Amino acid sequence: MVNDSNGTVPAPQELETFLSPEEKNKEKIVSKYNMTKDEELGEYDPFADRKLENPTSNMDTLTHLLKASLGTGILAMPYAFKCAGLVLGILFTVLVAVVCTHCSYILVKCAHVLYKKTRRNNMTFAEVGEASLKNGPQALRKWAKSFRIFILVSLFMTYFGTCSVYTVIIAKNILQVVAHYMGVKPEDVEIRIFIIALLLPLILMSWIRNLKYLAPVSMIANLFMALGLGITFYYLVGTGKMETENISGMLFKSYHTWPEFFSLTIFAMEAIGVVMPLENSMKTPRSMLGFCGVLNKGMSGVTLVYILLGLLGYLRFGELVADSITLSLDNTQKLAQTVKISIAIAVFCTYGLQFYVCVEIMWNGIKDKFTKRPDLADYITRTILVTACVLLAVAVPTIGPFMGVIGAFCFSILGLIAPAIIEIVTYWDIGFGTGNYLIWKNILVMIFGMFSLVFGTKDAVTSIIMELYKK
Repeated sequence: MVNDSNGTVPAPQELETFLSPEEKNKEKIVSKYNMTKDEELGEYDPFADRKLENPTSNMDTLTHLLKASLGTGILAMPYAFKCAGLVLGILFTVLVAVVCTHCSYILVKCAHVLYKKTRRNNMTFAEVGEASLKNGPQALRKWAKSFRIFILVSLFMTYFGTCSVYTVIIAKNILQVVAHYMGVKPEDVEIRIFIIALLLPLILMSWIRNLKYLAPVSMIANLFMALGLGITFYYLVGTGKMETENISGMLFKSYHTWPEFFSLTIFAMEAIGVVMPLENSMKTPRSMLGFCGVLNKGMSGVTLVYILLGLLGYLRFGELVADSITLSLDNTQKLAQTVKISIAIAVFCTYGLQFYVCVEIMWNGIKDKFTKRPDLADYITRTILVTACVLLAVAVPTIGPFMGVIGAFCFSILGLIAPAIIEIVTYWDIGFGTGNYLIWKNILVMIFGMFSLVFGTKDAVTSIIMELYKK
């Protein structure tokens, strides 16, 4: 869409990077309509007005949704099951999946309402938040721009932290293989050395400014991730035996560790950032919704895969399961080494796309100050951001608790609390249904989000401090 201030097209503000450059170019650049007070009357059909040269089909959208949701967070699911137990792990995973999917669902639903109110035919996540307040109660309209900025800042924090987690995952997987051939124990090797060694390769990766050149890298990432996960599943069910001797103690875990489960699972399953870019490129946007819509189909498949890996991984390694399942595999076996290297390559190749979100949000906010030599300023910005990302990984070289902080703090705000607020404000003048059920439903969602935000963040930060203290 066109920026009001300078007439230029703004940079991607969320996980638009999951779309290939060709598919991103399918979107028609449209003028930014002025906000109006029109109710949802139906005279304006945003989908008829949305002209796309080569829109994505439902199957294309489903594929992208699966690619976005099946990320590195899946590697932490066995550890998450350790925090909840086998029975509660399954039930809680379904609960998180239902809540996260529902929040993505209502974001798209509210966008469709706001399209008609604002006479626009596509929006980003941040723009949906801004439009909801701008067309909501009079007292909230002055906060519309602030809400948009808040969402953008939260997106930046989320994916900046994710990039730091990626750095640790790459380093730890490489370390374990290298330690085996050095004849030493992995815990005797300083992980920070490997993290710092990644600085230059990651900077070079970040210097790829064109998504056209990142698309093949993303394909490589998908291939290696599929290889790593495929071998991991084989390793879990085809080698060794399951830890069933103490099965009764594995069924249920104390409520003290539940917040950590929810934090890790929200980090793993949340895909709120990719929903609007996918919807904006669809040939039939209404197909995103519905009981058997693209969103529900995709997240149902994702939930099944997450439950299987969590269940099998915890059964295979029991209480000794690591915070990333690949780290539990036997270093001495070639198959396990293949998994670790595959996952390390996949995560490294994915880093560029994840980092692209951060740098574009940052660059979009500061580019007006560097008009004389913008290219140089862009490269410097990318270098500084990658360096800061690596330094954060050096300071906190742990995976599980780090994922927990991002899942509990960032994704709880973005994926749970923000969509609930958007729906309440969007339907303020339309109605909340029988018994104001929309109000009560969203209150429950926000309570769930606050539970994850407060207790999950507290436990994750405590775990990080304990981990650093041990070292």
